[in-house]
This record gives sequence, structure tokens and C-alpha cells, in this order.
Amino acid sequence: MPFTTSVPDARSVAETTKPDRDRAVDVARLFALVIVMFGHCALLLATIDSSGLRIGNLLGEVPALAPITWVVQVMPLFFLAGGAAGAYGWHEGTQWGTWLFSRAQRLCRPVFWYLAFWTLGLLVTSMILGADSAAGLGAECVALLWFLGVYLVTLAFVPVLTRMRTGRAVAVVVASLLVVTALGDGVRIASGMQMSGVANFLIVWLIPVAIGVAYARRLIRVPAALAVAASAFAAQVLLAVFGPYEVSLVVTGTEHMSNTSPPTLLLALHCTWMSCAFVAAAGLVRRWAQRPRVWQFVAVGNGGAMTLYLWHIPAIAVATFALHAVGLDAYHVDAQGFWGMLALRAVVFAVVMAAAFFLLSPLEHRRLPWWDSAVRATGVRSTVAGVLICLAGVALVLLAKNGLDGVTGYTTLGAFLACAGAARVSAGGPARST
Repeated sequence: MPFTTSVPDARSVAETTKPDRDRAVDVARLFALVIVMFGHCALLLATIDSSGLRIGNLLGEVPALAPITWVVQVMPLFFLAGGAAGAYGWHEGTQWGTWLFSRAQRLCRPVFWYLAFWTLGLLVTSMILGADSAAGLGAECVALLWFLGVYLVTLAFVPVLTRMRTGRAVAVVVASLLVVTALGDGVRIASGMQMSGVANFLIVWLIPVAIGVAYARRLIRVPAALAVAASAFAAQVLLAVFGPYEVSLVVTGTEHMSNTSPPTLLLALHCTWMSCAFVAAAGLVRRWAQRPRVWQFVAVGNGGAMTLYLWHIPAIAVATFALHAVGLDAYHVDAQGFWGMLALRAVVFAVVMAAAFFLLSPLEHRRLPWWDSAVRATGVRSTVAGVLICLAGVALVLLAKNGLDGVTGYTTLGAFLACAGAARVSAGGPARST
């Protein structure tokens, strides 16, 4: 929903909103963004001392807080919103690859700006604070790109998922994904190799996408959604208490078996109950979003959603280092006044993020030469474009895992840019005759 100004008034927003727009999906997306931004602001521990930049994790220092992640792990809502939006935008007879590339155009546009900024920023960091500090920052600054990478790949499955026609079909798909996830965990536990369950990056995150598609097609009734949500949550509790899984649903840096990298059955159940809970509450959320002021806030926030997602880590860094400059670090959890300084950082971060949003969100809607030119490929060229976008997504996941540092990091960055560029060439299709 592009706007000509960063903060249009409620009337302008109402005039540019289609009557049939599902506002509940936009609320879910923005709600998840806000939770993610302030969650990361709370979790990040950072300071600068004589040895350079030091980065920690609040959950790693205070493990007793881990159960909170069962509420603040809201990534399933992003994937559900993507599945629903994709289902609304997919029509029979559409070329799969060109459809996928068209969605990637909008998603990747701000990523190019972001990666250019950090490539230069890390060079400056290396010159000022040293190579070790640049390496640490390089790992943090691209860590969130895993989401966009997995998101691009899961979007490729939306057209197939739209073939679900009944609630029973949805139940079969979700149950099958849960079973395959459990099998992947079994292999991972038996082998002792964390990445032996790498397929779960796709399988687990397909669950909220499938539920999002089913929601858009009105295949899940509210009573069924409530029943599934309660059952999945109960199963999650039992597995966390009696199973081999960690409690935390986010990365802590101290876990023995991460629930997110790669995802586990515990996270898959979390995806299931949270997605179904949204389906059950969507009607109420949709009516609430009809309020002009509420919708103005939601629509403007969604208009710069990628800006909020990509740039909130730099905004947290600015807030953190600004407070460090005046001796107000929130790094040592046992230090006097730690929690107050953490709250102060959240306030400063909100101000910095608002400024970044007003400055950078227009870049999401500024068309890039060549990249945003027409997409008209059909047949093989369309399919190739779609496959290349999926490979670009895989490259982003690897970049997030390896960090933007050294030969491996910059080679992975090059692979992403090469796949995206090749997809752009393939998606262009043959020139139209005049």
C-alpha cells in the first residue's frame, strides 16, 4: 500500500484502501513487527571496551526468562500473513515464476539498500574498531535475513497450497508437515548433527503459510481453529517439559539443541497453535481495524514493513551506542540499574526507529532501474526465474547463518545478488513486438 507521504491522514488511507482488503492480515503483520523489534531491543546486550565490541544475549544470561519466548516468538504470524496475501494474489492460469518474481521485486528492493549500507558500514567498523569487531557486527547485521530467505522459498509453495479445497485437506497437510518435522528431529537427535534437520527450515515454516492460505480461502472454521490451537499448545507444553527440547523458542547463544536453527517439532507446534489462534480471532481483529485511526496506524506501518524489519537492528545499535557514550550501558545483568537502563534504551530506540522509518520507508516504494522493469516471461523462462528466486532465498539463509564477513560471507552475498540478477534477466521475457 504505497503512499506519497510517510504519514498520510486517515482520510487518505481510507481512500486508498480497497474495500475487500483483509485488514486482519495487516494487523497481524504489524503486531508481529512491533513485538520483534522491541524483543530484539530487550535481548541484545552490547558494549564497547578496550577489547572492542562485545555482544551478548539476555536469555543466555538469564535463562529463567526463556518461557517468555512462547509469547514473543511471533514469526509464525509473518508467514501466515505471507501465505494469506499470496493466496489472495494468486489466480489460476498465472505463470508461477513470474508471479513469484513479481513478489520478490517488492521484497528485495529494500534489501539491496540494506546490504549496500552494511557493506560500507562494516568496512568503516573494521578501520575504526578492528577486524574482530567488524566480524561480530557482520554476524549480527544480516542475521535477520534468514526470514526473507525462507519466506521467498515458502511463497513458492502458495500456488500448490491453494489447491486445498476442504478443511480435511488442510488438516492432512498440516499433520503431514508435523510428522515430517518429527522425523527430521529424530534424525538430528540420533546423529547428533544439528544441521541434519536442515529441511525443517522449509517444512516447519510451511505450516503457518498453509494455514494462512486456508484462512484466505475460508477453509477453517473458528471452532476447529480453537480446538487445534488448544491441542497444539498442550502438546507443546508436554514436549517442553518431558521431551528433549529446549524451552526457548529464540536463539540464546547457550542452547544445546536450538528450536530455531534448524526449527524443531516444538516450534512447529508453536506455529500451529499461534496460526490457528489468529484464525479464531481474525473476525474481531478485522472489525477493530475498521476504526479510522487504528487503520491509519496499521496501513502506514505496513507500508514500511520491510524498513521496520531490516533497519530496527541498526536503530538498536544507534540507541545502544548513544547511551554507551554517556555511560548508560545495559550490558551486565547484575549491574545496579540494569533494568532501568534497558527500559531507557527501548525509549531511545523508539525515537531512533521512528526517524529511520520516516527517512527510509520511501525507498521501499522507489522503483529501481532495471530491477523493477516489466515482468512478462512465460513457459520455461518463467519457471527458471522462479527457481532462481528460490536459490536467492537459500543464499540469504546461508548469509544469515555465516554472517557478512570473510570469503564465505561475501561469496554468499555474491551468490544472492547473482541469483536475483539472473532471475531478473529470465523474468524479463521476450521483447514485445511494436
